[in-house]
Amino acid sequence: MSLSVSLFLAMRAVQRGNRWTFFLTVAIIALVFVNLVFLPSIILGVIDIFDRQSVDYTYGDLVIEPREDDLYIDEVSCLTHRVDRVPGVAGTSPRILVGATIAYRGTSLATSVVGFRPSEEREVTQIASRVVDGEFLSDGDKDQVLLGTLLAGNEDETKDKIDSLGGVQVGDTVTVTFGNGVTRDLRVKGIIETQAVGVDAQAYVTTQEIEEVYGLSDQASQVLVRLTEPGTEAEMKVTLLSYGVQEEVKTFREKAQGFVKDAIGSFDIINAISTLVSLIIAIVVIFIIIFINTVNKRKQIGILKAIGIERQVIITSYVAQVAFIALLGTAVGCALTAALFLYLTANPLVFPGGEVRPVVGAWIIARSILGLFAVSLVAGYVPAWLTTREEILDAIRG
Repeated sequence: MSLSVSLFLAMRAVQRGNRWTFFLTVAIIALVFVNLVFLPSIILGVIDIFDRQSVDYTYGDLVIEPREDDLYIDEVSCLTHRVDRVPGVAGTSPRILVGATIAYRGTSLATSVVGFRPSEEREVTQIASRVVDGEFLSDGDKDQVLLGTLLAGNEDETKDKIDSLGGVQVGDTVTVTFGNGVTRDLRVKGIIETQAVGVDAQAYVTTQEIEEVYGLSDQASQVLVRLTEPGTEAEMKVTLLSYGVQEEVKTFREKAQGFVKDAIGSFDIINAISTLVSLIIAIVVIFIIIFINTVNKRKQIGILKAIGIERQVIITSYVAQVAFIALLGTAVGCALTAALFLYLTANPLVFPGGEVRPVVGAWIIARSILGLFAVSLVAGYVPAWLTTREEILDAIRG
């Protein structure tokens, strides 16, 4: 009976209240909800693009590295043959990483040169699909190089994001001085653009090229492994070890965790501040509106108490009003969020690392709804509790 009376009083208060105040409060709650969901979703989008770039261009799903104190993985062909037979492995690509200085028309830059077998690399990464000019390398290529777009650069240096070679084009020849002092003139066969800064700032040659320069044979700095089922990296890491892989095996997240962890930490601080400010705004707005509403209805509250309605029933009626406003505001906020995310999916935000689309997690929605309802109920309860403490005669006299 008490709950029925509280709901009746709440319904009449909403019906007879100021419509503009009601709509404004709902709009504020809706915008607060959008803010609570938007930034965490963008952060998840940034994390998602980091993960995809790590898998597609840099590490694959798993990375096999030399054992401690070893510079290279020896007998790498036997290792890849063993790994390729493991159920769940889609492909492997051995890589040799070396340092070098690349010179072009008086400009020289120190960078990394990556050697791989192009046919195997196609099975593991998507670098071959990111050639924006020229062609991808072939297994038999010699004296040819693939450059990242950031390394190749532009003739107008103001257009470069980092130091570059000043506008190398396909067909040009660059002079590469490897870490052991050997110098070779290599023809640029293609330019790639992945939007991953580390990838686009490197040069790529065939494994045969680096083996001749360094006198290596059947060795690799790392072996990238592509899995048939994304998300099973941890399980497959254990599986590879059980199949006799004695080298160090890491997931792509373990390899990239330093950079990503720092980025996520910074984003989390920003998100925490934004969430706190949004919830404070919601509390203040609802508190002020309910407080003004209860003060203006002191006589009515006094009369309700005089005819025998309990104080807790009156407080519950105001809490019910707030719950209804929060529910309606959340619903409007969900609609605005869905419209905003549809727009950003079609027109993604452009970050230095690539195009970022919001990623909505169910836990983000649930946390935002629960948090918004919690602060709304508190903000509605406190002013109602303060106002209804007044004595009946004092309230009726106003």
